[in-house]
Amino acid sequence: MNATAFPPSRLVIATRESRLALWQAEHVRAQLKQLYPACQVDLLGMTTRGDQILDRPLAKVGGKGLFVKELETALLDGAADLAVHSMKDVPMVLDEAFSLVAIGPREVPLDAFVSSKYASLDELPPGAVIGTSSLRRESQLHARYPYLAVSPLRGNLDTRLRKLDEGQFDAIILAAAGLRRLGLATRIRALLPAEASLPAPGQGALGIEALTSRPDIAAWMAPLHDAATACCVRAERAAARALGGSCDVPLGVYGEVQGDALWLRGFVATPDGSRMARAELRANPADAEVLGRQLATQLRAEGADAILATLA
Repeated sequence: MNATAFPPSRLVIATRESRLALWQAEHVRAQLKQLYPACQVDLLGMTTRGDQILDRPLAKVGGKGLFVKELETALLDGAADLAVHSMKDVPMVLDEAFSLVAIGPREVPLDAFVSSKYASLDELPPGAVIGTSSLRRESQLHARYPYLAVSPLRGNLDTRLRKLDEGQFDAIILAAAGLRRLGLATRIRALLPAEASLPAPGQGALGIEALTSRPDIAAWMAPLHDAATACCVRAERAAARALGGSCDVPLGVYGEVQGDALWLRGFVATPDGSRMARAELRANPADAEVLGRQLATQLRAEGADAILATLA
């Protein structure tokens, strides 16, 4: 299909109703309006189960798939044509009815240290309380800073910042991308380098999901696709998928294109950080998914299987 020859007349974007999710959907809408000026682009705001259940860790109530299920139902019902997601919220295995038709350019993929009282993790005194909703972050914090307390933190971005400002935590760890997208970069006291807090698969990237049976949508979204980001995200997701990656597995996988090579790093750990398997590989970016699977194999050789067995 030639997207330019047959532009869409109307598109509906399914989105969560958090401020960050709406920013992401508006961002995609603006891009589509620029590409297809005559197209009417509407947003369908939805509240997902992941947004409703805030008193328990995601790993205990169904994982990140809770953030996409309702949006996928809207695609199946024909109420929406596409859904916009943070790629780190997209389950590693998609039902064959759905496809990721575009992955946009990546924002800063690193984690951010946010605190009203301290400038960095190294400044936190013993017993200081750090809030995070991520087992990935928690395991790395325990491994590097065993004298700090890590406490669960759920809710949207504004809720998490409010809890910090109310004094419930000494510091919180958030994805830098969300803060930057919402104009809150000044809240970032320090970016955590990947060596200190390896990002989640897909962190910082936006994905567009549509029905596999809608090649027209895939063609219209093609101009929004960023090949360099996509190869990194494909490699990251392939590694996590091969390891059974989900909210209840503390793992990080991060890819960077450096020159003509894709550098992929990963880890699997116990939640308390006492055991951690690490690996890294480099390969041609064209072999992204193969590289991801190879990294998973290497992690298993470094002890990931034994760690994963304790989490089963």
